[in-house]
Amino acid sequence: MSTDMSWMVRDIVDNVPRARHAVVLSADGLPRGATDGLTERDVRTISAALAGMQSLSRATAPFAGPGESRRWNQTVIEFSQGWVFLIGAGQGAYLAAAAEPDVDLQQISFRMNRLVARLGDSLTSPPRVNAAAAADSAEQAAGQRDSGPSGFVLPELDKVVAEVPGARHAVLLGADGLPLGATSTTSKDLADTISAAMTGIHAYSRATGRFAGGGDTAEWRQTIIEFDHGWIFLISAGSGALLAAAADTDCDIELFTARLSDVVPALGGGPVPGGRTDHA
Repeated sequence: MSTDMSWMVRDIVDNVPRARHAVVLSADGLPRGATDGLTERDVRTISAALAGMQSLSRATAPFAGPGESRRWNQTVIEFSQGWVFLIGAGQGAYLAAAAEPDVDLQQISFRMNRLVARLGDSLTSPPRVNAAAAADSAEQAAGQRDSGPSGFVLPELDKVVAEVPGARHAVLLGADGLPLGATSTTSKDLADTISAAMTGIHAYSRATGRFAGGGDTAEWRQTIIEFDHGWIFLISAGSGALLAAAADTDCDIELFTARLSDVVPALGGGPVPGGRTDHA
């Protein structure tokens, strides 16, 4: 491991009320520093999960729509017991933080970004994880506008996308990770690509539950990925199913997720755990 940076990330938990932990990791999942209160095994697990999730997250950028800049900004994971935040920390490095449910989201985001800006190149790691091939595959799928075979388009999802300004796509994933249907704006190839990525992102998200403070029984609620050109989010659709959706940057994400949750029963899913869909 390179120089231990634990003393640096202590700034977050010392200065943000209700912040729990912070970890610096490389893009290939190696921990470079962590605050007190985490076991070495937990730090390794969290670092590996977040690096894997980030590699997949970057590959989903075409799902969020077209744009000159498709730069990833942050990933936020919500559990009933707390939050996990992930931002870039230089080339090939990331900064993660965990906090209690009632943390000031703006304050922890500000403190994380300020720490990254202050430390600069000291957080940079040579990148060894490359999601370019997956991103190219998603790019090609996004360019195909065929909606797939008869029955693949779900009118309930189409209605929500049509009624929420800035909403772009939605895909229903089964418990097996295969797409069950999507909006008419989503090609079958894109739905297949996004479903595969989102299944992995969901698994990686759940693996961070201990980091968020929920232990092995942490109840995952949603994962939100922010790009320069749009949002992608993943929510429960009941009975092991998931809903992946995308929207423009100016979309009301809380309204969009609430409307999608409302139509889950009509899609055959059970009740959605939790009820809050705030975003950072």
